[in-house]
Amino acid sequence: MNQPIQIKLIQFLQEELAIPANSIVLAMRHLQQDSDPLPMILWQYGLITLQQLDKIFDWLETA
Repeated sequence: MNQPIQIKLIQFLQEELAIPANSIVLAMRHLQQDSDPLPMILWQYGLITLQQLDKIFDWLETA
């Protein structure tokens, strides 16, 4: 994922889905180790719901 999209994604997570910053930071740490995209890491660690994951993927399709 390119840098500008990732910044917009993080803004979306915080502003639209109210994902806490510390949850995003935790997922970002794992992003360095895993090849999974950020939304999947958030979901795998129980930091977002399946419904929120769907909203993120919908948002990514239009971003």
